[in-house]
Amino acid sequence: MISPTSTQVDIATIIDHTYLKADCSTADVKVLCSEALQHGFKSVCIPPYYIFQAKKILGDSSVKICSVVGFPLGYSTTGAKVEEIKRACNDGADELDVVVNVAAIKNNDWNAVSNDIESTTMISHLRGKKVKLIIEMGLLEEDEILKVCELAIKSGVDFVKTSTGFNNTITTPEDISHLKSILPPSIKVKASGGIRTKADALAMIKAGADRIGTSSGVRIVSMS
Repeated sequence: MISPTSTQVDIATIIDHTYLKADCSTADVKVLCSEALQHGFKSVCIPPYYIFQAKKILGDSSVKICSVVGFPLGYSTTGAKVEEIKRACNDGADELDVVVNVAAIKNNDWNAVSNDIESTTMISHLRGKKVKLIIEMGLLEEDEILKVCELAIKSGVDFVKTSTGFNNTITTPEDISHLKSILPPSIKVKASGGIRTKADALAMIKAGADRIGTSSGVRIVSMS
């Protein structure tokens, strides 16, 4: 974990530089990749449609390619998510941000939730890719957060991520601290949702965030 006194370059190295709007264009992806290379961001987080293109742009650079699965609602079938992951891996993705099935959680169908997490994690790990499970904390009750984290631990996900950012959820440092208290050190935490300034990012890092997902990466690393 990076200390709250880290330099701008340090912050950049844990940012997933993100653009996931529905109208994302080729030009947007080119700019995103260029900015990631310029500032040394950890990854670009992009729609699955653009993975292959981003791979050509980034080449053998240190910038990872992150994409999303079951995004943004999470209630697509497990089979569909698995196929998304296979295609994403074939196209060149390094990391998969997988949205949990919130609908199944709300229906108390924990067998379905468990199968979903286990299946998507297994296929990703078989391909040598990292999984960030997006749990949409803002939509869950405390007992649901505890249960889904329990399943995340059992399945061995690499990260638990707070939010897609599509439900007007503003992640707080308290959210990060709470997840860190629930999860073992082997599972990292990605903060996402309303992180727009350097102060926001530093607060998340101080609370324990290992990765920051934001579309304001350039602004954050450019702030004094």
